[in-house]
Amino acid sequence: MLLPRTYIPLLLLLLQCLICSSYVEAVTSFNLTLSHQHPNPGFVALQVRRSVNESISRRRQILETPLSSKAQSQCLTGNPIDDCWRCDSNWGNNRQRLADCAIGFGQGAMGGKGGRFYEVTDSSDHDTVSPTPGTLRYAVIQDEPLWITFKYNMVIKLKHELIVNNYKSIDGRGANVQITGNGCITLQYVSNVIIHNVHIYNCKPSGNTDIRSSPTHVGHRGKSDGDGISIFGSRNIWIDHCTLSQCTDGLVDIIMGSTAITVSNNYFSDHNEVMLLGHDDKYLPDSGMQVTIALNRFGPGLVQRMPRIRRGYVHVVNNDYFQWKMYAIGGSASPTVNSEDNRFTAPADPSAKEVTRHEDTSEGGWADWNWRTDGDLMVNGAFFVSSGEGATMQYAKASSFNPKSASQIEQLTMNAGVLGGTRDNSVSSYGGGSTTVTGGGSGGGGSSGGGGDYFGMIFAGSAAVRGSSPPTILFLSSLIILILYISSSIVNGLV
Repeated sequence: MLLPRTYIPLLLLLLQCLICSSYVEAVTSFNLTLSHQHPNPGFVALQVRRSVNESISRRRQILETPLSSKAQSQCLTGNPIDDCWRCDSNWGNNRQRLADCAIGFGQGAMGGKGGRFYEVTDSSDHDTVSPTPGTLRYAVIQDEPLWITFKYNMVIKLKHELIVNNYKSIDGRGANVQITGNGCITLQYVSNVIIHNVHIYNCKPSGNTDIRSSPTHVGHRGKSDGDGISIFGSRNIWIDHCTLSQCTDGLVDIIMGSTAITVSNNYFSDHNEVMLLGHDDKYLPDSGMQVTIALNRFGPGLVQRMPRIRRGYVHVVNNDYFQWKMYAIGGSASPTVNSEDNRFTAPADPSAKEVTRHEDTSEGGWADWNWRTDGDLMVNGAFFVSSGEGATMQYAKASSFNPKSASQIEQLTMNAGVLGGTRDNSVSSYGGGSTTVTGGGSGGGGSSGGGGDYFGMIFAGSAAVRGSSPPTILFLSSLIILILYISSSIVNGLV
């Protein structure tokens, strides 16, 4: 007996829903994983906290040892990146050791390690198509790995954006290197870049011109936004000990599927939209974005976006935030925010005490986003609005021991920004007002851990967010076939 004619629209509607849901789930599963996304971000967060706590313990042990050398006790700060190389009095002859000192998601950034040294001797930037040998532009476009240093103090006023090729270290140690002008620094579809100890400021939009990006390629570029550092579709990037301020758009923008990035030991000041992570709420590849923001000082004159995240996973750890004007950490499109052992000093404005801002959605829309605070110092009325189901499944490994380092923020970030350079050092210890510490009890949780060096490996088949399992796909396929068969039978019976 055939089914009534009225069942046909219902069956076709059910079929359409199943096909659409299967398609969306498949596309989402595909886009949630970038080729160098770490399979266990909680493990990376744990390693960062371990490295900080170990450095603090080592410094304390040296200070408590009567026979320890004065030089060693003065050089150790508890900052694991600085303690990795700054205690070497011969660091100038061992510059490439810096590449072994990164922490967090960007710790795999090699820069120009293993390559030859290239010394910049010319601060000019006259020709973007045929750059002069000896200039920074000439160095960064080369195909080979290069460790780029500077012969003397220089101000490099860029004619247009500086497009950096793969496997480059821009190492400003030993000189006062300032980069300003048009476009500033662009990392587009590249990997393994380290930018260290340079001052980047007053970057303006420019473009609609030809720019060389490698010895064999010149391309026409549209108008740039005027970012200090623009990271576009790139991976294994480390930005360390830079001072950034007063650019037209963002100081650091990380977009279009970029991942495996660490932004550390920088000093940000005098800017509106400081740092953007994620291109657009609808851009699914940014779900695989993983960024560590560690040991930075967000200084005076900042308004918002420290950072502002779309999708992805960001570990915000051991940073010092001083009196933002709107908010410190914002986001949309359900990013994961893991905030640990930071100091948030709120402004005097009573309407701007909240650290967080859930953008472009109602409370019902963001209630299940995983935003967590653990061990953060809340000063002068600052408060962090957590969300998600207690973040229980997300953060076990990152919360497996008591935080130690938030009380050491002044020490850990004392050298943030360009080393030996001028910057505003007037940030007070707590800025007045009351101080509270967020507890770890709301964290809990557990993504599966385990050791192992995951960096440098490709994980195209695994993701932090699980996609459809094969049984689910088989079931949906079988159901679709069954519905097609029934629909065909009904149609044949009515003809």
